[in-house]
Amino acid sequence: MNTPLLELKNVALGYDGKVLYRDVNLRVGRGEMVALLGANGAGKSTLLRCVTGTLAPLDGTVEIAGRPLEGIPRRELARLVSLVNTGMTMAGALTVRELVGLGRQPHTGFLGLLSHHDREVIDRSMEEVGMSALAGRQVASLSDGERQKTMIARALAQETPVMVLDEPTAFLDVASRLETMQLLGSLARTEEKAVILSTHDVASALRLCQRLWLIEDDDAGKRVIVDGTPASLIADGALASLFRGRRVSFDPSLMDFLPG
Repeated sequence: MNTPLLELKNVALGYDGKVLYRDVNLRVGRGEMVALLGANGAGKSTLLRCVTGTLAPLDGTVEIAGRPLEGIPRRELARLVSLVNTGMTMAGALTVRELVGLGRQPHTGFLGLLSHHDREVIDRSMEEVGMSALAGRQVASLSDGERQKTMIARALAQETPVMVLDEPTAFLDVASRLETMQLLGSLARTEEKAVILSTHDVASALRLCQRLWLIEDDDAGKRVIVDGTPASLIADGALASLFRGRRVSFDPSLMDFLPG
């Protein structure tokens, strides 16, 4: 792995006095896309909140580009990590260009005035996700796939080395899910970003991500995060045990879960 842009060192995570994980050690390098997989309620969003600095670890450190996250001012952190949340955006009255432009807030002055450079970044971000032709459309008029591309463009306009996405394909049809995952993989490579996303789209994650983080319970019932390449996690049976005790089984030939 190349020099990590994001690294968790001996991290313990939890909230309201409840510890979900202990001794978490994870790394993401430049140009890598990593998928976080696990059952509902396993704690995927908790881990992503820790990565973005909205939830402090109970123990250990999270580093962005070699710097402890806890010591980075909020405005500067917004130039290092961007977040695309689950759910539908409430910015329906804005145009695509206006919404993407909000990604420049960490870089603009107090009044939020856009410079020529800011506008160039906004145009380039829309172009990279294929939304330039719809720049003047209201977000409320977009399809789910187009809206998700717009949110990704906003994160791109933020110009952060680390992008975090919580279930970016949750509301999309099959074609839009594949397009979104392919877009994120391409952005990781061409922009040399570290992209971390949670998803239930196992088949796409296996085909398009360089690494997987699997949240599962070990034989002792302890919750752990298993890190590895798709090929290694299939070969050692980690994928097959992801939904331990549930009525599903992993089919390596289809690279997906089936009833059984």
